[in-house]
Amino acid sequence: MATAAKTNSPSLPRSGAVSKGYNFASTWEQNAPLTEQQQAAIVALSHAVAERPFPPNLAQDVGVRQENGLAQEPVGPAAIEAVLVNTNQFYKWFSNLEAAMKSKTEEKYRHYVETLTQRIQTCDDILGQVDDTLELFDELQLQHHAVETKTKTLHDACDRLLMEKARSIEFADALRSRLNYFDELENIATNFHSPSMSLGNENFFPLLKRLDECITYVESNPQYAESNVYLVKFRHLQSRALHMIRLHVHSVLKTASSQVQGAIWSGNTNSASVSEGVEASVIYVRFKAAASELKIVLEEVEARSSRKEYSQLLAECHKLYCEQRLSLVRSIVQQRIADFAKREDLPSLTRSGCAYLMQVSQLEHQLFSHFFPSSSEDIASLAPLVDPLCTYLYDTLRPKFIHETNLDFLCELVDVLKVEVLGEHLNKRSESLAGLRPTFQRILADVHERLTFRARTHIRDEIAKYFPLEEDLDYPAKLEQSPDVKESVDDTEESQDVFKTWYPPLERTLSLLSKLYRCLEPEVFTGLAQEAVEMCSVSLQKASKLISQRSSPMDGQLFLIKHLLILRERIAPFDIEFSVTYKELDFSHLLEHLRRILRGQASLFDWSRSTSLARTLSPRVLESQIDAKKELEKSLKSTCEEFIMSITKLVVDPLLLFVTKVATAKLDAAAKPLKEHAFASPEKVAEVVQKVSVSLHQVLPIIIEKMKLYLQNPTTRSVLFKPIKTNIIEAHSQVLSLLKSDYSPEDIEAIKMVQLQDLQAQLDSLGAGGNRDASSTNENVGSGDLNYFS
Repeated sequence: MATAAKTNSPSLPRSGAVSKGYNFASTWEQNAPLTEQQQAAIVALSHAVAERPFPPNLAQDVGVRQENGLAQEPVGPAAIEAVLVNTNQFYKWFSNLEAAMKSKTEEKYRHYVETLTQRIQTCDDILGQVDDTLELFDELQLQHHAVETKTKTLHDACDRLLMEKARSIEFADALRSRLNYFDELENIATNFHSPSMSLGNENFFPLLKRLDECITYVESNPQYAESNVYLVKFRHLQSRALHMIRLHVHSVLKTASSQVQGAIWSGNTNSASVSEGVEASVIYVRFKAAASELKIVLEEVEARSSRKEYSQLLAECHKLYCEQRLSLVRSIVQQRIADFAKREDLPSLTRSGCAYLMQVSQLEHQLFSHFFPSSSEDIASLAPLVDPLCTYLYDTLRPKFIHETNLDFLCELVDVLKVEVLGEHLNKRSESLAGLRPTFQRILADVHERLTFRARTHIRDEIAKYFPLEEDLDYPAKLEQSPDVKESVDDTEESQDVFKTWYPPLERTLSLLSKLYRCLEPEVFTGLAQEAVEMCSVSLQKASKLISQRSSPMDGQLFLIKHLLILRERIAPFDIEFSVTYKELDFSHLLEHLRRILRGQASLFDWSRSTSLARTLSPRVLESQIDAKKELEKSLKSTCEEFIMSITKLVVDPLLLFVTKVATAKLDAAAKPLKEHAFASPEKVAEVVQKVSVSLHQVLPIIIEKMKLYLQNPTTRSVLFKPIKTNIIEAHSQVLSLLKSDYSPEDIEAIKMVQLQDLQAQLDSLGAGGNRDASSTNENVGSGDLNYFS
């Protein structure tokens, strides 16, 4: 039966739920296959639940049966299969099972549902109350927003009102402060027109300060209504106040001047006899005390001097002050300078007058600083007082130095003004004496001009046009009579007797240059020095020619060399260039153009060629530079060359003529032997040699002694004698060469020509004096200056 049941079971009708469940499980298995681990877990789970308990009703039946002994074996699947033989039974059993389970659990769940229902109702009630509360809160919030908006609007309105109030107050204050300047007009006008108002009133300057503020404000705001009218009224009041100050200052200064003048006249019958102590105590101390009340007034005016009106008032006060002070000190200063002029010479007068004027100026500056402390630094403030005093000193000095012809006085005057006055005193007290500097510089410029004029006159009259006396040209006797020359020609001590041996224009030139070097400006001194050196050189050359005619050419040459060397040495310390550039207009090219115009080849009215015509008619500027120092060097060089050649000719002229004749004779190719010529016979040559030997032993020593007489410097003599010695040796050398080539030894021995070694020794012994002493003070020549010979 069981087999039949098994055979028939697949054919049992399946319910729709089982079929759906099976299909769902099959689809799930296909779409989501399990892993081996999951399958192993399922197998283990299936083993664990393989034996599940029987339902309660079945379990009770099994128990009953066991108790009744009906079954002794455990019920297995076979028994279940035996009970549930078909699907209906299973469904029935399953329905019973569900009914049993529902019967056990439905009450509990029903009770739970009722509880939940109650709770849900309670929650719904709570939610309803909450919704009502929220609605109330929303309404309350809307009302709060409305109140807040109204409050904010009220606050904003209050703030606006407060701001408008503040602006109104500020505007009112600003309007009141601005109107105050205009309202002050009546108050200030009332006070200034009051009979009791004066500068002594304590309210005068505060009112004046307020008036200045009102004028400044009205001037800076011309856009206000009727500002021009108020400005005119304010300025009228200011002019009235300034006029009161001006009158007060003038009254006080005039009163103080009258008191001081009265004190001077009461103490002395003649104001000119006022001593310096009384002058200082009365004119300055008493005036300061009498005018002390002005100090406060003037300080107030100076404090406002940045404004144009007060600046003009301050200038007028300066003028009033200077006028009163000038009325006091003018006569005293004039009398004091006049006394100096009567008893002192020009340099002393200049020194005393300038010193006294500086003292007065310093005292006046101190007094002026007392009343005008802020204006004391401006030298123009005291100009109305200082300038007239300076003018009087200038008018006193100018006629004197204009008529002064003494160069020493004029140079001393320049030294006093430049060194003592402008250099020392003004630099030490530059601030208080600054007003005197223009006058002193003007005096110095006039003295420079006068000194320059006198220097040019001196150069023209005493140097260029100098007419020498007999004793001026008495050379070499003048040198022989000189104590310096008689005692020692090597003496380095210069005395006054040395200058007596100089030609007067030389001494005057050097004396003039030494005086002018420190007194004149470099540009002016350069021109004068160039002119003086040039004129001196010309004068020396004229004197040299006269001495050559009077004594000998050698004396004239040595005289010129001596004085030119002294002149060159003495002008060397002057740190200037003895060169001047002259510019002159040249119209020589216009002659040809005028000829063309006269011939009709050109026209003055040819406007088409106006440019070329203007260029043609324009003069040419020619520049020429004259360097007196170079001209002096040139004259010295030419004079030395002439002296060397003249001495050479004087000593060895027979030898030079013999050499010249020999050279001429040898030019003829068919000429006979040299010694067969008449002029070249051994006897003639011996005569020539004898004449030269006599000159060497008699004439040349005299020349050396004369050189020592003129040129006291041994170095100068040595340098000058060197080319002479060279020329003598060269002449002997040429003759010796001719003798050796054209004459026999017997002829040479008969001629008795001196050997070069002996000649060299002889000449060295003559010039030995030039090597013993190398220092002198009168002349100095470089070793390369006098090597001139042909």
